[in-house]
Amino acid sequence: MADQADFKTDRGNGGETHQHVAKNADHETAEHLTTNQGIRISDNQNQLKSGERGPVLLEDFVLREKIFHFDHERIPERIVHARGSAAHGYFELYDSLSDITRADLFQRAGEKTPVFTRFSTVAGGAGSVDTPRDVRGFAVKFYTQEGNWDLVGNNIPVFFIQDAMKFPDLVHSVKMEADRGFPQAASAHDTFWDFISLMPESTHMIMWAMSDRTIPRTLRTMQGFGVHTFRLVNAKGQSTFVKFHWKPKQGLQSTLWDEAVKIAGADPDFQRRDLFEAIQAGDFPEWELGIQAFDQKFADSLPFDVLDPTKIIPEEMLPVRPIGRMVLDRWPDNFFAETEQVAYCPGNIVPGVDFTNDPLLQGRLFSYLDTQKSRLGTANFHQIPVNAPKCPVMNFQRDGQMQMLQPKGRANYEPNSLAQFGEIGGPRECPVEGFTSFRAAEPSEQGEKLRIRPESFADHYSQARLFFRSLDPAEQAHLASALVFELSKVEIAEIRTRMLGNLVNVDPDLAKRVAEGLNMPVPKANPTAAPVLDMDPSPALRIIGGALEFETLEGRKVGVLVADGSDAAEVNGVVKAVTKAGGKPMIIAPKIGGAKLSDGSLLPADGQLAGTPSVMVDAIAVVLSEDGCALLLKEAAALQFVMDAFGHLKGIGASDAAKPLLDKAGVEPDEGVTGLGADFVPAASKRHWAREPGVRLLA
Repeated sequence: MADQADFKTDRGNGGETHQHVAKNADHETAEHLTTNQGIRISDNQNQLKSGERGPVLLEDFVLREKIFHFDHERIPERIVHARGSAAHGYFELYDSLSDITRADLFQRAGEKTPVFTRFSTVAGGAGSVDTPRDVRGFAVKFYTQEGNWDLVGNNIPVFFIQDAMKFPDLVHSVKMEADRGFPQAASAHDTFWDFISLMPESTHMIMWAMSDRTIPRTLRTMQGFGVHTFRLVNAKGQSTFVKFHWKPKQGLQSTLWDEAVKIAGADPDFQRRDLFEAIQAGDFPEWELGIQAFDQKFADSLPFDVLDPTKIIPEEMLPVRPIGRMVLDRWPDNFFAETEQVAYCPGNIVPGVDFTNDPLLQGRLFSYLDTQKSRLGTANFHQIPVNAPKCPVMNFQRDGQMQMLQPKGRANYEPNSLAQFGEIGGPRECPVEGFTSFRAAEPSEQGEKLRIRPESFADHYSQARLFFRSLDPAEQAHLASALVFELSKVEIAEIRTRMLGNLVNVDPDLAKRVAEGLNMPVPKANPTAAPVLDMDPSPALRIIGGALEFETLEGRKVGVLVADGSDAAEVNGVVKAVTKAGGKPMIIAPKIGGAKLSDGSLLPADGQLAGTPSVMVDAIAVVLSEDGCALLLKEAAALQFVMDAFGHLKGIGASDAAKPLLDKAGVEPDEGVTGLGADFVPAASKRHWAREPGVRLLA
C-alpha cells in the first residue's frame, strides 16, 4: 500500500481538494485510482461538463460507472438475522470422537479447524440496534477437510414453533406491523402476542425470550445451541443422537432491561464494537463446544420427544460433555464481503453428521438454501471466498450468474467415457468416503402420507414450568416484569387475557404477578392438550448463581471518572488494580482532552462524560477531589453516571472527596459500594442483586 506521503494534495479551480499521484512519482509502482476496467482516472472530484457552468456530458464514463456501482452496492438484507457481527477463528478438538462419528474434524485430538462465526439479532433490520430484547443467532461455519459444515443455531436451545410450516407466520407476526411499519426490532406489539397466545407450543420459548437470556451483555458472554437433535454416525454406520452446546469461557452475563434501553441510545453498535475491540486487543473470545450424546433407548425413556424443537434435555438429566473449544481471533477484513455475504445453510453437513426427522429442521434445510440464492443473486454464492470450502470442490455444475470458475474440457455430464480418448473426464462418486444418509429403521418414522402433529409433541407447558421454576428469584422477577412490559404494549385486551390463561398453566404465581402488573384479573387456565408435569428444577438454566456466572473482571471494563485535581496516586492505584485483575480501565472525564491530575500531569480520557454513560462499563470508580466533586455536582451527566451504575447493580468505588456526588445520586451503602482500596476489585467483579429490590419495582 502506498503511504499517504506518496500523494500530493492541491486545491482545484473551485477550492476542492485533490489528492493525486505526484508528477515525479514512479508511475509504475504508484497506486493510481482506476475504473473497474483498469483505466487510470485523472480527476475524481468533478464531472465532465461542457464549460465550467455547463451541462454534464453523457460520455463521462468515469461518472457513469461510479454512480452505477454505488446504486447497486446494497443487496437484499436477510429477512431474519439481518443485524449481525462476525469473526474468523478456529475450533480445536480435545479428544477423538471416532467412536461415535466418522466426521474428519472430530478424529484427531488437538487439530484445529478454521471457522467463521456470525452472531445476530433476529427481528430487526440491518440498521437496528444491538441490544433489543431478542433471540440471538449463533452460526458457525466449519471449513473442514471434507467440506463445509454449518452449525446454525441460536443463543436459546429451543424455538417458538414445532413445524416449519409456521415459520412465515411467526416472522410476519414479530416483524413491523404490516399497515404501519413499526415497531422495529421489538416483539411488544399486538400481532406478535396475538400469534403467540394462540400457539401454546411457543410457551417454553417465550419463557426464554422474556428472561435475561435475550438481553445479553455482550456477544462474548452468551451461550449458543444447535437447537435441534442431530445424529452423529460412526464408520460402522452406527448412530448417536446429539445436541450441541456452546458455553462462553468469559462467563454468562446479561444486562438489565433499563440498562439495555440506555445502551441502545448511547451506542447502537455496542455489542459489535465490544467484539471488535476484544479481538483487536488480543483478548480473543472463546467458547467450549459440548454435546449431549444419547441413544434411542434413552430417547424413548424421556417424557417428551427429542424431535420436538421446543424441548430441552436438562443437563442434570444428561450432562454436557466438552469436546473442544472455539477461539475467535481475527476480525473480517471487509464487513460486506464477509459478514454480510456469508451464507449459512443447515443443509451443509459432512460425512459423520446427519439430520433427524425434527420437522422444523427439515423445513430449514430447504429455506436457507433458497433464501441465500435470493439474497446473493446467484446459485454460485458458494464461490464467494467466505463461503468457499477450503478443500477441493469438483463436480459438473456449470455456468449461472457470476460464475467465477473456469472448468476445462467439454465433460459437463456423467457418466462419460471421454477420459478414454485423452480428454478430461471429470470426477466421480465414491461410495466409500462419500456422504451417506443414516438408514433409520424405526417403524414410527415410516408410514402413510399425513399432515399431522405427533401426540408426543402435545405437552406445551411442562418445560416452560421447568424453566421458570429453575431460575433465581431475581431472574423470575425480571421475566415477570418483561411480560408486564410487553403485554402492556398490546392494545387488544382479549390478547392479554388469553396470554394470561396460558401463563396459569406455566405457574399460577407467575400469572398472578403478571396480571397484577397489568391491573387485570387472573383468568382461568386455558385448556391443555396434555397433562402438565412437575419436572425437577434444573439449576443449569440459571444465570444468577449458575455455573457460568463468573465473578471476575477479566475481559470487562471499569469506568474511572476523573476531573481536574483528581489525586494521581488514587487514579494510578485504581488503574493498576483493575489491570492486574484482567480488566480494562476506561478513563472518563468531562472533556475528551482529559484531566489535569494533582501532580500536574495531564491524563488523556478514553471517553467524554456526556457521551460515555456508565451503561458502557461493568463497574465504576469515582476518583475526584473536593473541587472536582463540587464541579460535577452541577453536571447532570455525572449524577446520571453514578445513579445508573447504582441502579444497574454495579460495583462502585469512590474517593472520600467524591461522597457528596454519590449522596446526591441516591447511592446507599451496601457491599457493592466501596472505597478505592483492596475491596474495590471484588465488588467490581459482579452484580449486586441484593440491591435490586431497593432501586426498582418488579412484578
